[in-house]
Amino acid sequence: MRILTRLSVVSIAAAAFLSRPVASAPPKVPSYQQFLSPASPQEVVAARKVDRVAWVDYAEGKRNAYTAVAPLFAPVRLTNFLKDDGIMMSGIKISDNGSTVVFLRGEGPNRDGWSPNPSADPNGFEHAVWAAHTSGIGGAWRVVDATNPELAPDGSAILFVKGGQIFRAKVTPVKPATEVDRGEKAFISEWGVQSDPKYSPDGRKIAFVSTRTDHSFIVVYDVATRSVKYMSPSVDFDTMPMWLPDSKHVVFMRRPGLPFGQQAQQGTGGIGLPAGPAAQTPATAAPGGRGGRGGGRGNRGAAQAAAPTSAEGAPAAAVRAAAAPAAQGAGTPAVINNSPGLMQATFKGGYTLAFYKADVTTGDAQETWHNQPSDTLVANVGNAHLAGDLVIFQFGGGRGGGGGGGRGGRGARGGGTGTAVAPGAAPGSPTPPVDEWDRYYALNVMDPSTRPVLLTTTDGLIEDRTSIAVSTDGKTFYYCTNAKDIERRHIWAVPAGGGTPAQITTGEGVETYPAPLASGKYLATISASWNMPQSVGVWKLATPGTEGSAAVAATQKIIFPTSRPGFPMDAHVKPEIVITKAADGLEIHNQLFLPADLKPGERRPAIVFVHGGPQRQMMPAYHYMQFYHWAYGINEWLASQGYIVMSINYRLGIGYGRSFRTPGNTGAGGNAEYQDVVAGGKYLQTRADVDPNRIGIWGLSYGGLLTSEALARNSDIFKAGVDLAGVHLEGSSLDPASVSYKSSAISAIDGWKSPVLLIQGDDDRNVAFQQMTGLVQLLRQRDVYYELIVFPDDVHESLLHSRWIYTLGRMETFLHKFLWELPMTASK
Repeated sequence: MRILTRLSVVSIAAAAFLSRPVASAPPKVPSYQQFLSPASPQEVVAARKVDRVAWVDYAEGKRNAYTAVAPLFAPVRLTNFLKDDGIMMSGIKISDNGSTVVFLRGEGPNRDGWSPNPSADPNGFEHAVWAAHTSGIGGAWRVVDATNPELAPDGSAILFVKGGQIFRAKVTPVKPATEVDRGEKAFISEWGVQSDPKYSPDGRKIAFVSTRTDHSFIVVYDVATRSVKYMSPSVDFDTMPMWLPDSKHVVFMRRPGLPFGQQAQQGTGGIGLPAGPAAQTPATAAPGGRGGRGGGRGNRGAAQAAAPTSAEGAPAAAVRAAAAPAAQGAGTPAVINNSPGLMQATFKGGYTLAFYKADVTTGDAQETWHNQPSDTLVANVGNAHLAGDLVIFQFGGGRGGGGGGGRGGRGARGGGTGTAVAPGAAPGSPTPPVDEWDRYYALNVMDPSTRPVLLTTTDGLIEDRTSIAVSTDGKTFYYCTNAKDIERRHIWAVPAGGGTPAQITTGEGVETYPAPLASGKYLATISASWNMPQSVGVWKLATPGTEGSAAVAATQKIIFPTSRPGFPMDAHVKPEIVITKAADGLEIHNQLFLPADLKPGERRPAIVFVHGGPQRQMMPAYHYMQFYHWAYGINEWLASQGYIVMSINYRLGIGYGRSFRTPGNTGAGGNAEYQDVVAGGKYLQTRADVDPNRIGIWGLSYGGLLTSEALARNSDIFKAGVDLAGVHLEGSSLDPASVSYKSSAISAIDGWKSPVLLIQGDDDRNVAFQQMTGLVQLLRQRDVYYELIVFPDDVHESLLHSRWIYTLGRMETFLHKFLWELPMTASK
């Protein structure tokens, strides 16, 4: 009887379901596993003395290093990591002679000092520099637990910094006999904090920075004599050592030392060891300047001042102007003393930055160039490269002027250096207009009368230090930009001394990571297109760069991967660029993926994708960053499933200028970027081929934040969502009247009606897992349907391929249930 009752209920439900319009079942198409199956290289580097390249590859969780040499460029795998073990591989470097590569396996520790161990291996995590010979003989071996290694020109050793001292580990498959050669004991121990070690081109000397709280030195270590020499020591901050090709001279930058008004040492109370005027105790500490961030510039303390924090490795106090002095005691007003040189430091004549050339044999150094007083162009020099007598440096901030780290770096939202103005204005003149694009300049530091020459006259994004390279002869500057093709990336070149830039790579693809080869005949890139995942490409340069002109490119040869078995290239659709307008009139660029089998009159469910960052830009091609490479493939997969997909490049993202990157009232200050998402959803509702009642949304990180915003504020538009590691409370305030709380998704939680799939690893180093914990409590109390996937010991973007496959399986089922199977809206 019970069985008959259940059958009758099912029959009634089936009859009711069949009596209404329903969507047809999705066609049989390639699976998400196939879209994520191909090998995808992530970095490429080139040797300086031989035409050889090396790269890191990711293939279904297996991470390996490869190399190839001219002229055939046949790829050779150097490592044998054939498990999906969740151990990252990154930071590949190749020796100048091309004999050796080193790379990092594993990631750094989290806030609790724990490195990722997503596979829960009882043996613990892996975090070490590994090495391999490019001959392919002998396999790869573990060198030492270290980060950011400096590889010797001949590949025989690496240098690294630990605990403020310089260590060396010999790069040999045979375990070295001594603690020093194994990198277990310091190789160079000096007073202060050592940083930025650099081998001379001949490998016989090492230059490094030694910071002593209120000043720093350039020190040169002689390998043969095991002795050090200080380069013209002074009371100032010397940083950024750069070797000249002769290995006999080093160029460095000098900034003024700390004036009394910025000295924050605690002291011991003796007559010669008083506390610095800028020192503060917890009882008397003022909130700090610069927008109330706490601990103003003068409150850094000796330990903080010693830590390299500027782009060149100099202490922040050395590259910032002085702030008001600290409070002298509880309730005592700060003393104002404008005596010249007391609060702000300059050199005689008012300039603040100089370059010196030092003879490493004698230690004598001479000033070769200095900036002008109140110099708006050379106020600071970062991301610098030496090309002969030229220092090539960036003015602006990278990532469209918004600051932030390298690939995968997070940076700050809506701030940083985003207010960079066009250089050259005289002090006191009206504020010039904001320069929307990133600029690189060349400065002849051997000519005291010269001024910087603008190299990148093109208008476009130059994202970070992986976007630039200098040819081995120092004559050509290569850079990756979206100039002339705002939706993509191509490589351009310009003579290092100045001239007319020329576009090197062409077509509808995306090319990043420029790596000029030693002979000047080839340029290697990471290349992709709308239906070709990331690959290693080699471009044969038609003509070497000459004075006043840049090299030009011929056709590209894809050297890796040589095949992609099972990859559904033919199932891809070419995205269309669609421009929408937000409620405030701002134009937003989007990519639209239309299913290949879409028929006239059909109305399909649609899905919005919102990227993370937010300093990112999605393109109509496979992306150069790993997660967004997957995200593009996932969007193609969704389109192959029959969904219409739109990827939204909302404000705060990069690629469309500095003003777009740093608008007001965004993030916790008003969340204005959400209106760009709403505009995308409403645009889809107006399309004749979209069912307006079957629109979903998905995203990771900041994309997860916007997904939760969409579900909380507009469940009427967005009927389901997939939120991966999103932020749900911006800031810390729970005051309903505070701007940050009102900007958060949870302020609109009572409007959240749509089902959601929530996913996060509990060792997330970018978005605290508490964001997920707190959201779930709110959804439970409001009886909102949610599904939850928690990955123990995993990070922001899961390190295990198997978990991505599991996630996409759950995502497929979830979206099919809550979008595809929803009743179809009748056509008008």
